[in-house]
Amino acid sequence: MAQPVDYQSVARQIIEVVGGAENVLSAAHCATRLRLIVKNREIIDDKKVESLPLVKGCFFTAGQYQIILGTGVVNKVFDEVIKLGISGASKNEQAAAAAQNGNTAQRLVRVFADVFVPIIPVMVATGLFMGLRGVLTQPDLLAMLGLTTESIPENFISFTQILTDTAFSFLPVLVCWSAFKKFGGSPVIGIVVGLMLVHNILPTSWAVAEGTAEPLLFFGFIKVNGYQSSVLPAFIVGFLGSKIEQWLHDHVPNALDLIVTPFVTVLLSLSLGLFAIGPVFHSVEMVLVDIVNFLFQLPFGVGGLIWGALCQVIVITGVHHALNLVEIEMLSKTGWNPVNPVGSCGIVAQAGAAMAVAVKSKSVKMKSLAYPSAVSGLLGITEPAIFGVNLRLVSPFVWGCVGGGVGGWLSALVGLKGTGLSVTGIPGMLLYLNKQLPLYILINGIAKVPFMGCVFRDAPFL
Repeated sequence: MAQPVDYQSVARQIIEVVGGAENVLSAAHCATRLRLIVKNREIIDDKKVESLPLVKGCFFTAGQYQIILGTGVVNKVFDEVIKLGISGASKNEQAAAAAQNGNTAQRLVRVFADVFVPIIPVMVATGLFMGLRGVLTQPDLLAMLGLTTESIPENFISFTQILTDTAFSFLPVLVCWSAFKKFGGSPVIGIVVGLMLVHNILPTSWAVAEGTAEPLLFFGFIKVNGYQSSVLPAFIVGFLGSKIEQWLHDHVPNALDLIVTPFVTVLLSLSLGLFAIGPVFHSVEMVLVDIVNFLFQLPFGVGGLIWGALCQVIVITGVHHALNLVEIEMLSKTGWNPVNPVGSCGIVAQAGAAMAVAVKSKSVKMKSLAYPSAVSGLLGITEPAIFGVNLRLVSPFVWGCVGGGVGGWLSALVGLKGTGLSVTGIPGMLLYLNKQLPLYILINGIAKVPFMGCVFRDAPFL
């Protein structure tokens, strides 16, 4: 019987080998990595870190020392790290460390990731609900049961719409909440401001786009509508609103702070959001969506080839979470995500490369690392496979990128599209529970299996 993992011991060992608590300014985590902002990166011995229990790899990027632990593990280790007194650094200390550890672009990407990562689980759940509704309402499936679409109770349709539409309709609320929390404001004020951006008095952006409603006209020239499904306006409002609140806390007398600060913060945040930030940045995010759409509309699937080959290279930089912005926008505007199946091909190709290494390697240690890393990749998490196996041997990573490119090319060529985001590989099938499912399985298989053979043949892994 396997002994339970002592996560407290693992956390202590990690903090010790990265230079002790005095070298760690703050800690955070994503789905697979423990992310540490450290004072002195030079004193950390990467080999010692990689030798620790549960650690599958480590690297330094975007101003953070990132330790790959894997899903389900990283959050438990993070909780123990926090208990050791980490993350008590002031915002000034964290900002100073970030300024030293990464350029402006890296810090900006990290900020985007920190805001969007907390809301991804909700987006994942919504995408899965969309997939399930798609399969339950398929005419072919209903016909097999002797039913038609008219046989589905109206209340059931309404119930599924609540499950699938709420997160996107109130997306600015989620983003505003997360931004206020990230930038040091009061999250509850972020929630209120976000709700105001989608108030039912404001005509929805969809109705305005379709011509079924007119925007409200302020000051004779500013056209205002709701910002349902918009991301960037809520992000900027959250950032500025939190800074306004902090300034007011510092300058308003204590006796008036409770009254004046939230009042002025909400008033200024909403005014900026409706009259300045919203109109400008809504246009910016539409441009971003148009750019990605253009890439995926290039002839002969060229856009999918490019994205499929490079998507896992982007993972190495640690900036891939910030790209969820575009996928969220595409889903909210069109209901479809052509990026997901291409990204999935890149993921399963790396998983296939790691599996080939596991089979071919003569090293027991490499096998013990490569097999679970390959399984993790098939479930949508590639960091263990990339950093623990494929990049170390170089050739498997390259063949994985080739496989991702081929799969991405085929995906774009046939117009494969998902109903959600952030779920790929085997779990990603839930986003294609319609007539696309056989194609999704076939294309991911092509991205993985032939290139497993290339890896297997390419080098005598020791």
